[in-house]
Amino acid sequence: MRRFIIFIAFFTINLINVFTGWHIPFGGWGASQELNVTVKVNHTQVQGTNTSVFENLETAIREFINNRSWTDLQFKKEERIDATMNITVKKYDESTNFFTCEMLFQCSRPVYDSGYNSVVFSMRDGSFDFTYKEYDPLEFNENNLDNNLTAMLAYYAYLFIGLDLDTFSPKGGTDVLHVVENIVNSAQSLSEPGWKAFDDSRNRHAIINDYMETSMEPFRELMYKYYREGLDEMANNADRGRGVITDCIKLLKEAHSNKPLSSLPQIFTDFKRDELVNIYSGHGTEKEKQAVYDILSNLNASQNTYWKKIQK
Repeated sequence: MRRFIIFIAFFTINLINVFTGWHIPFGGWGASQELNVTVKVNHTQVQGTNTSVFENLETAIREFINNRSWTDLQFKKEERIDATMNITVKKYDESTNFFTCEMLFQCSRPVYDSGYNSVVFSMRDGSFDFTYKEYDPLEFNENNLDNNLTAMLAYYAYLFIGLDLDTFSPKGGTDVLHVVENIVNSAQSLSEPGWKAFDDSRNRHAIINDYMETSMEPFRELMYKYYREGLDEMANNADRGRGVITDCIKLLKEAHSNKPLSSLPQIFTDFKRDELVNIYSGHGTEKEKQAVYDILSNLNASQNTYWKKIQK
C-alpha cells in the first residue's frame, strides 16, 4: 500500500531530523495536497439573506483545505485522504459577518484489497462559529492565530492527516498531531467557543488532549491494530483479521478504564456501530461474540439494539 510507503519516507525524514538537527518545515518543498474534502454549507435555516455569501463560503473552505500542502508528504491525487465537512448555518448576522454553525465531519481510508472505505473518525462540532466576510481570502499562520475559521479548518486538516497516518503505522501521525496540539494552545486567545479545557468533553481541546494523553495510549494503539492488522488483513484471512479486531475491542475497554471521562471510546463505537455488526454478525465463535458484546454494551449502552445483532 503506497500510503504505508509514504509513512516510511516520513519516518525516515524524522530520523534525519533527530540525528542531524535538520528540519523540513510543514508545507515545504516537494509537498503535495494531502486532502480530498467534500464541503457542504447548508443554509436553509437562514432566511432573507443573499445566498451568494454561503456559496462563496463553501468554495472558500473547499479551496483552502484541499489546495494547500499541509505537510511534506507526497500524495498522488487518487491517494488523498477522503473526508467530508457538512456545515449547517444556524444563524448569520449580516451586519457583523458572524456565522453560528455546527459541523459534522468524517474522514475515512481505504481497506487493503477491497473496494471498501472505513471511517477513521467522525463526530459533530457544535461550536463551529466564526466571522467571514464574503470574498475575503482565508489565510492561516500557525504562529499567529487571529481567525477562528482558518484555525478550525487547520485543526481538522492536521487531525485528518495525523489520524490517517496512525492507521498505517504505530503512532505514525505523532508529528502532525503535535501541530494540532499547537493550534489548540495558540487558539486559547480566541473568543469563540470550542478551544477551552473542561468546557465540553467533546470539543476540539478535549479530542486532541485525550487522544495524545499517555493514559489513552490503548486507544491510539487500537488505531493502528484495528485498521492495519485487522481490516487490512481480512481480505487475506478473515478469521485472523477479526481476531485482531477483537483484541482492539479489549483495548477500548482498557482506554475507558484508564480515563472514564474520555468520550473517545464512545465516539468510536458510535461511528463504528454498523461496521462492527457486519464483522461479527454470523462470524466468529460464540465466546468471541459474547465477549465483544459485553464490552460494547458496557461502553455504549445507547447502541444496544445494534450490539445484540453481534450475538446472532
